[in-house]
Amino acid sequence: MEYRQLGRTALRVSPICLGTMNFGPLTTEPDAHKIMDRALELGINFFDTANRYGGPKSPGRTEEILGTWFAQGGSRREKVVLATKVYGAMTEWPNDGLLSARNIRMACDASLKRLQTDHIDLYQMHHVDRTAPWDEIWEAMQTLVAQGKVIYVGSSNFAAWNIVQANEVAKSRNFLGLVSEQSLYNLVSRTIELEVLPACRAYGVGVIPWSPLAGGMLGGSSKDTARRKQVNPRWEQKRDALDRWEKFCAELGEEPAAVALAWLLHRKGVTAPIIGPRTMEQLEGASLRAIDLKLSDDSMKTLDEIFPGPGGAAPAAYAW
Repeated sequence: MEYRQLGRTALRVSPICLGTMNFGPLTTEPDAHKIMDRALELGINFFDTANRYGGPKSPGRTEEILGTWFAQGGSRREKVVLATKVYGAMTEWPNDGLLSARNIRMACDASLKRLQTDHIDLYQMHHVDRTAPWDEIWEAMQTLVAQGKVIYVGSSNFAAWNIVQANEVAKSRNFLGLVSEQSLYNLVSRTIELEVLPACRAYGVGVIPWSPLAGGMLGGSSKDTARRKQVNPRWEQKRDALDRWEKFCAELGEEPAAVALAWLLHRKGVTAPIIGPRTMEQLEGASLRAIDLKLSDDSMKTLDEIFPGPGGAAPAAYAW
């Protein structure tokens, strides 16, 4: 396993991030524990979760599953770069969500308790809170860092200007600021190439793509029309491109999912796409092949032709 630095930090993470959103709602606790054990055996040391994960009726359940796994010992916690998130409302009370200083600090303590650990390696804001001043947010985050509860801070679903504003305010406070951004990014959804990706590169913010297979659309199932529609209704709009895509992958002799992940790993600024296995088979399949799969310049050009990007970085993409 060749580990990568997370953005401008010295922290080294695996090129694949283990997403845990299915743990609880779709994957039982015992099976989730087995998947995490196997991930460590394979060298995957980067695990991502969120305080809201666990299903609409059981927010926090996923963190609890990770916590019982850590509690088994065997240096599990020490080996893992643990990322979780704050933003989503955990109750109906008005201050149990978003990014007030109060909620950031209380949500962090609650996550630590569920995770059965004393620190979070990467604490991510799950979304932008336009009502929260950046000085308030950074005051809370700096307090958590000073207390040893958080090491690094990241964002998720931010626009480029959010990333720039956040890091400029952090700089004025002599604080490290954002070191990562978790964004929707895959061959079908390439909007972040306009401004988010260039901003991340400029500020040394590592990009962690979520939904790298476009909700299963890039996983390879064009012959099963019913399943494709069930997985992602957008398939009908992308039918021709997906048929070309799967034919191209067949010519390469590679699974479509592996090629989709490998394409992301070839993109400058991307640290580690998130995979969200429900089963052991999904963990051990295409994601591992993607790490070693080298795509030629011609292959990357062909993929651009099948799934055109938004036209380059902004403002050149939409200005004279």
